[in-house]
Amino acid sequence: MTELSNPIPSKPPRSQWLDVWDQFKSHRGALMGGILFLLIVASVYLGPLFWDIEATHIDIRARNQGPSWAHPFGTDQLGRDMMARMMAGGSTSVSVGLTAMALALFLGSFIGVLAGFFKRLDGPLMRLTDLFLALPLLPLLLVMMLLFREPLNAAFGPEQGIFILIVCAIGVTSWMPTARIVRGDVLAIKEREFVLAARSIGTSNNGLITRHILPNVLSPIMVSATLGIATAIITESSLSFLGLGFPPDFPTWGRLLFDATDYLQQHPERVFWPGMAISLTVLSVNYLGDGLRDALDPRIRGR
Repeated sequence: MTELSNPIPSKPPRSQWLDVWDQFKSHRGALMGGILFLLIVASVYLGPLFWDIEATHIDIRARNQGPSWAHPFGTDQLGRDMMARMMAGGSTSVSVGLTAMALALFLGSFIGVLAGFFKRLDGPLMRLTDLFLALPLLPLLLVMMLLFREPLNAAFGPEQGIFILIVCAIGVTSWMPTARIVRGDVLAIKEREFVLAARSIGTSNNGLITRHILPNVLSPIMVSATLGIATAIITESSLSFLGLGFPPDFPTWGRLLFDATDYLQQHPERVFWPGMAISLTVLSVNYLGDGLRDALDPRIRGR
């Protein structure tokens, strides 16, 4: 009798997330965008721990100074350090972007899943989405700011109230693209064999949605999340630039742009720093979303 050769142990299956990471890091723009975004987030949140000048500290004797070792970004018309105000403004703008993105993502995913999974809700919810898409965004935001600013300021204070108002205004008016994307994916996934098999063994609708539908629509949700951050930051900056955002003594990148327009000819660097910060943040987030889309889509992965 011939001896049976020892079977060669099979390798464990490769994790799908490793394939996603390999595809993501092959996208140079996405990798650089992710690194740049992390650097921006770290600098605006951790920078004040290493910079001992307060963003609200006024030094009239040092007003309207150019870049120097004491003030690398110069000072404003009241002698406040621009570098400290850039970090404080960045933390506010990024916080608004992240929070508004989370709200828009929740609303869009919730409405998209309901519209795609329940046929009787598809028509009304999609018509509601079309209605919000037809509304002019900027005039609607301006009306919301004028109507709800005073009540929220009285209830939560000038800073917390305007933060809640801006986050809610941006989130409520930017969930529609996510809802459409999620709804289209749910319509395709709910007819797949594994969902039909789960339904045949008596799985409830809640179980189907939480265990089978939502995990398979995470890819478009994550891509929408990255793009939503950029949209929220630009919208907040636009409102602050128009003078309808945070109070004058509470810096954001858009507010710094608005304050610097009166000194554009004498001190153009005051416009340059917040404008560059907004542009780099939005550009890095867009590249990050582009790379995530390619990495998470199995039809593109590996090309």
